[in-house]
Amino acid sequence: MTEPDLIAARLEIAQSAARAAGSLALELFHDRENLIVETKDDALDMVSPADREAEDIIRARISAVFPEDGILGEEGGAHSGTSGLTWVIDPIDGTVPFVSGLPHWCVAIAIQSEHGTEAGVVFHPLSDEMFTARHGAGAQLNGKSLRIKDSVLLSNSLTGIGASHRTTPDHVADICSKLMAKGGMFYRNGSGALMLAAVAAGRLGGYYEPHMHAWDCLAGLLLVREAGGRTLPMPAGAALSEGGVVLAAADRVWPDLAEITGYP
Repeated sequence: MTEPDLIAARLEIAQSAARAAGSLALELFHDRENLIVETKDDALDMVSPADREAEDIIRARISAVFPEDGILGEEGGAHSGTSGLTWVIDPIDGTVPFVSGLPHWCVAIAIQSEHGTEAGVVFHPLSDEMFTARHGAGAQLNGKSLRIKDSVLLSNSLTGIGASHRTTPDHVADICSKLMAKGGMFYRNGSGALMLAAVAAGRLGGYYEPHMHAWDCLAGLLLVREAGGRTLPMPAGAALSEGGVVLAAADRVWPDLAEITGYP
């Protein structure tokens, strides 16, 4: 197989794995009152059996077909491989909305090489929306090509803002204040991966979060770039486990949002 064929084959498995994990997560979402929810670093950094079981499904699908690939999952940690490709998995991005009964959660999977993100999937089970992207081959939503319109501006769109216990309140408040002063408006739903997919689909003009882990954002960042938007590069190397700042926007939103956030 040629290299594009290798990535295409993995993208197919990523989609089937995301659907299988999403189907299980959806069942547990409708029965969430029986879930035992735990916390990690703070009270809103949650994990549930749904996260772990969904990741187990994805890992099993990958290992059955591509046992030579590495895997990095939010819940299961890292497993090294020999192929030079690593799957980066967030089984449920938006666990707080998930356990709260809100619809803003998704499954996110990225396929990473030494050159960067080769392919990515963001699947939203509640709407049955499958966002896919492959480096150099464009982005799609349920098989339909995505291209961000030139008419998207800071002033006529919403800008997604992410925050967590790793973010200082004053910084987020300052960003929102500057955004509004420049004629924009902020939006937050609790799932960074879903908001990045929304940028690629033209539903949001941009997205900013001071710190995200790789499993939360790699697939979404590729979606935005392949749909014609701009992003900051995710720092290489240790960023797969440590993460970094995320900025993504439509082309004509980028200058304003870069100025607001201080990342020109």
